[in-house]
Amino acid sequence: MRDLSTRMIEAVLDGEGLRGVAELAAAEAGGPVAIVLPARGLAARAPGEADLNGLAEYARARVAEANPAPPQPIAHEISIEAGGEPVGLVLLLAQENQSEEAALVDRDGVLRAAALATLAEVAVADAREEAERRLRGGLIEELRTREVETAEATSKAARLGCDLGRGAIALVAEITSSSPSHATALVEGEYEGSLAEFSDGRLYAILPARGGDDAPERTLEAAGRIAARLRRHGVAAVSSFYPDPGELHRAIREAELVLDVVRREPRIAEALEEGIAASGVYRLLFRALISDREEVRTFYRDTVEPLVRYDIQYRSDLLGTLEEYLASDCNMNATARAIYAHRHTVAYRLDRIRELTSLDPQISEDRERLGLGIKAYRILAPALPR
Repeated sequence: MRDLSTRMIEAVLDGEGLRGVAELAAAEAGGPVAIVLPARGLAARAPGEADLNGLAEYARARVAEANPAPPQPIAHEISIEAGGEPVGLVLLLAQENQSEEAALVDRDGVLRAAALATLAEVAVADAREEAERRLRGGLIEELRTREVETAEATSKAARLGCDLGRGAIALVAEITSSSPSHATALVEGEYEGSLAEFSDGRLYAILPARGGDDAPERTLEAAGRIAARLRRHGVAAVSSFYPDPGELHRAIREAELVLDVVRREPRIAEALEEGIAASGVYRLLFRALISDREEVRTFYRDTVEPLVRYDIQYRSDLLGTLEEYLASDCNMNATARAIYAHRHTVAYRLDRIRELTSLDPQISEDRERLGLGIKAYRILAPALPR
């Protein structure tokens, strides 16, 4: 029996898993053997590829100390215990015309050896998962804190089954639910090849490129769906698409910035969800903030800052009027209805806007600058002096 235990442990260490253990036990016991750990979602049977669902339900009930009827005749069973608690079963399934040699086998000893090897397999799997978790967490932590060169990022991610060769998107979510592990599992389950790690109250994820020439669009759309699924766990935000893995530290910073902004500005969150075309200007602004925040501040100062200051000083609403005017396709009557003001009031405010900014809302080029200035203000607002 000691030799059998040794061979089973060797099978585990050689990567044959529970199936290898079940095969050795079945050969020794002279009949089919099933190993079931319902809490871990693990099951194996040898010989054959029979459905194990019935045995899994039976094992789940037995672990819960119930006394269910087995789905098929069982000749012998042994409980698999960890820390003194049952976690699964090793089952020798009954068969007709059992040989005399099989009847003389120490079935209890065979199944106990299989139970011990099963615990070894669980320990090996746990150690492997922990090593992967540390490697995954280490890579994401590196990307959060420093620039990681393209080759290094690509190599480390590849070891975790994540192909960054064609770029990726970063996702950051502020998890407020009591199940952060469920949020992590949701990302990795829904997005094949992704990396996800929970740290400092936030979920960080890297979503590798999908598609061919349309990878930026397809990846961003898929990332948006994942962010929407995460809403039951907390607010989530994604970066724009970064084709160079060496810039993923920027992607994470961008996603963090987007998250901070959408938490306080629902209108920006809505704009980002309206599709790639609608969110493009905001995406450009977020990327510009990551690379050169002062450039965005300068653009804001050169466009709508005078309106913001005027509104604060005189408690007026020039900025809101301008925003509604642009949203109403520059129709003064529609703007007046939207802000509950007279058409002449709208005309007066547009004149005041022209005087303060030296930009004319009725000229196409100036309108574009003013519209972009408003978006820059929405992003910069919390950091601006009052």
